Amino acid sequence: MGKTGAFISDGKRTSYFATYRAAMAEGPPPAAVYDIETSFGTTRVYRHGSGGAPIVLLHGLLAGGPMWASFWERLSAGHTVYTVDILGEGGHSVQTEPMTDHADRARCLDEVLAALRLTGVHLVGASSGGWQAVNHATRYRDRLATVTLVDPTTVTANFSFGALRYGVLLKLFPFGWMWRRFFRWAAGADISDDPAVRLARATIGAYRPAVPFQTCPPEADLRAMDVPTLAIFSGRSVAHDSALAAERMRAWLPESEVEVWPELGHYLTAADRHRVADRLLRFVAARLPDHQA
Repeated sequence: MGKTGAFISDGKRTSYFATYRAAMAEGPPPAAVYDIETSFGTTRVYRHGSGGAPIVLLHGLLAGGPMWASFWERLSAGHTVYTVDILGEGGHSVQTEPMTDHADRARCLDEVLAALRLTGVHLVGASSGGWQAVNHATRYRDRLATVTLVDPTTVTANFSFGALRYGVLLKLFPFGWMWRRFFRWAAGADISDDPAVRLARATIGAYRPAVPFQTCPPEADLRAMDVPTLAIFSGRSVAHDSALAAERMRAWLPESEVEVWPELGHYLTAADRHRVADRLLRFVAARLPDHQA
């Protein structure tokens, strides 16, 4: 039997959820909380708002649903917003069965959306959440209205050598000073005190994930995706070659809207959350029947 994600110890789990609660407090309390049974375990979902086209938010690697807390008030003013604790990456989701490939990860998310009876979904993913969104859209596009990708990793360009090197260094030297150095390198500024960043660090120290490593989907799958897509790339991203990633996105999804924000690093949702939220809402609004968000 394959492995499933789990907390390393009860003590680390307790400490982690203290950080999780602090990150949740950065946004308004949810209108509803769902624990949805899937083929691979229980997925936690938070709902904010109760009207308007559904927006579903997918967090970055190990960052947890509270990564989006500072977005909830703005987005839920005109939409019903669902935020997922991605199964296998910590949070309140509990994995009970292994996911052996990328198709399993897409199936798990689709079971969540089906249980919520969602259609016409505006799917949003940041960093590795962007990969999750594309992994889903290439397999279950009929449920989606749009896809928005915020500096998505391993969609049209692989991780950079620097990102892979830091991955090794952080395993060898998982100290606070090393994490602060990593986030400064990745973001172009010291964002280590951001609540979402603190939560990601807490996850890495407390949770042992067991999900297939993300890799770029085949070009043919992207070309066939056929979902209106907005892709925002960070011009100073060091996670990947953002210029190459944007060039390929324009070529492989010619109907997509592709932007490069030259002055910002990888963590766009921490560096300029208001600009990200406004751009997302304009993109969604232009594709609603009455062209209003």
